[in-house]
Amino acid sequence: MTSIFTRWFKRNFSSPATIVLTMLLVLGFVFILTLGDILAPILWALVIAYLLEWLVSALQKQGVSRFWSVLIVFIGFITLSLLIILGLVPLIWKQGTLLLAELPSIGLKAKQAILELPQKYPNFVSTEQVNDILTKIGTELGSAGQSLLTASFSSLVGVASLLIYIVLVPLLVFFFLKDRNVILGWLSQWLPQERQLAQSVWGEVNHQIGNYIRGKVMEIIIVGLVSYIAFALMGLNYALLLGVLVGFSVLIPYIGAALVTIPVLLIGFFQWGFSQPFYILFVVYMIIQILDGNVLVPLLFSEAVSLHPVAIIGAILLFGGLWGFWGVFFAIPLAILVNAVLAAIKEHREGQEPIEETPA
Repeated sequence: MTSIFTRWFKRNFSSPATIVLTMLLVLGFVFILTLGDILAPILWALVIAYLLEWLVSALQKQGVSRFWSVLIVFIGFITLSLLIILGLVPLIWKQGTLLLAELPSIGLKAKQAILELPQKYPNFVSTEQVNDILTKIGTELGSAGQSLLTASFSSLVGVASLLIYIVLVPLLVFFFLKDRNVILGWLSQWLPQERQLAQSVWGEVNHQIGNYIRGKVMEIIIVGLVSYIAFALMGLNYALLLGVLVGFSVLIPYIGAALVTIPVLLIGFFQWGFSQPFYILFVVYMIIQILDGNVLVPLLFSEAVSLHPVAIIGAILLFGGLWGFWGVFFAIPLAILVNAVLAAIKEHREGQEPIEETPA
């Protein structure tokens, strides 16, 4: 057993370039696991600066200097952020508050609908089963209420952290963009010289993740906007809140769409019941999801790496278990990184293997 592992290790990790790549990946993961919470503003600023860099590079290709490109992009980023925070967020917050205020009446309607099940479907549902369901729902709602109360007590800490993020993150983003070459030059002097494989992997990952993120931003905007327009035209309550939820649900493939379907259909049911508008809502929502998966995604991600659904779900479960919400949020980019690393190691290994001569 030991000899098998030794041969496998020498075959895949014997070259200095592979060792350096593995070392950098391990150090990166350990750094995020141990210091991620402490250095969260810096990590957030790095992510935002990375997203904005392609706009800065596009302006530079048009002949604009680096400083002015950074300044234009940064001012645009701040302006857009203020428009979202001051314009869109209050409307979403208002609809969310109205939904919370209406939850007791929605709960009464749900309880009444559940109590009527034994009368409508006596062969399938009994009174005892209904009582068990209501008891479990009451227990879960009680636990949710306690969690909400606990979260409200810690909200002051959250507000203080938010103020720090609002001031500190934009400042860091500006300096990361303006002094990008200086920072990268300083970091490169501390890296091993045998980093050709790591640079090759980064080039591939940078291309793939850049395409993925730009496509995902466009997908969020298009799906969210189309959903909001469709819900508003139908007169569905909380159309803006639900449209935003549907838009952001595309961040988590397969799972996100399934989860958001529940509030959309529940609100439609409590507003219209099992009537024609509810069925129309269901059909419209399914059409949006089908067009997103079969038309929009192939158009936006034609240049992105193709990952199998099993790999995507596995990445969501793995990184979500390691880093919670943010692990789920960055599951696909991390899966792209893992895929690129494995492909680079395989290519490098095949390039290192000697060619056996066949006897004449």
